[in-house]
Amino acid sequence: MKENKYDNPAFFDQYEKMLRSQIGLEGAGEWHTLKHMLPDFQGKNILDLGCGFGWHCRYAIENGAQSVIGVDLSERMLSKAKEINNLEGIHYERKALEDLDYPAEKFDVILSSLTLHYVKSFDTLVRNIYQWLIPGGSFIFSVEHPVFTAEGGQDWIYDKSGEKISWPVDRYFVEGKRNTTFLGENVIKYHRTLTSYLNTLLKQSFIIKEVIEPEPSQEMLKEIPEMKEELRRPMMLLISVEK
Repeated sequence: MKENKYDNPAFFDQYEKMLRSQIGLEGAGEWHTLKHMLPDFQGKNILDLGCGFGWHCRYAIENGAQSVIGVDLSERMLSKAKEINNLEGIHYERKALEDLDYPAEKFDVILSSLTLHYVKSFDTLVRNIYQWLIPGGSFIFSVEHPVFTAEGGQDWIYDKSGEKISWPVDRYFVEGKRNTTFLGENVIKYHRTLTSYLNTLLKQSFIIKEVIEPEPSQEMLKEIPEMKEELRRPMMLLISVEK
């Protein structure tokens, strides 16, 4: 997680062009599913791990949260968040997730969107999250699906004419570092199996509430023809647990 490609100007420029960056949560393919997994935010204290442009922070405040801390390692991300999502009640912090240190039982809800596959020590972070949550608190997160991360290249297999044949799944049970290409840059991610994600949470005594492999919404399938390819393999994994 301490790798910080997002402060690379060329990389950040490409990230800004993504639909989820330009229009917020409604531009995220998984949002139509994730939003129904979120608990009531009314009067709650929220922590957003890997907050990016701060869209989830805004959503929490607009839905009644008392306070939100948004954490990200990228100065450029946080600068943009402060520009477009700087609502009263939101505080942004620049830190690596591995370096965070909060008092026990500080938060009612902890969120993380497409960040934890950049973290090498998932088990350590989960242990910390459990401590930071109040009893009955919720932890909801999304990651790239293990089927998506396993082989490492994160691209289709093509035929001679350039048509997509299938998605490669290889080295599934070999967990650890993957050198991938994202937005034209080499990026390090960490692959772990579905078993590892779930058992790490269970061993920390979390209660699993929901596990969802989201499909694109019907609206996105109609408006964005390429979205039909997302029905061929899972790209994301959404998990909700309770302390």
